Amino acid sequence: MTMDARPQIGQFVKVLRGKDEESFAVIVAIVDDRFVMIADGNKRRFDQPKKKNVLHLELQPAISQEVSSSLLETGRVTNAKLRYVIQKFAYAKGE
Repeated sequence: MTMDARPQIGQFVKVLRGKDEESFAVIVAIVDDRFVMIADGNKRRFDQPKKKNVLHLELQPAISQEVSSSLLETGRVTNAKLRYVIQKFAYAKGE
């Protein structure tokens, strides 16, 4: 990952470390330069996001407009929407 690639709200990530390793999630909040909050709507709900070090994530080039606009407008996103966009994204990637 290049250092100028900043994580963004709604961006898809692949978890590289931890018990959720190899799974996809979406960034729902940015804590600081090193940490983001991720959720997948399934094991990791929006109201209980996981704080992850960006070094333990592989930032994907795709950003979910549905998630980012929902977070901007209402400050939250449904778990169903998270599951939906992640499933769609993973399917598009052929995972």
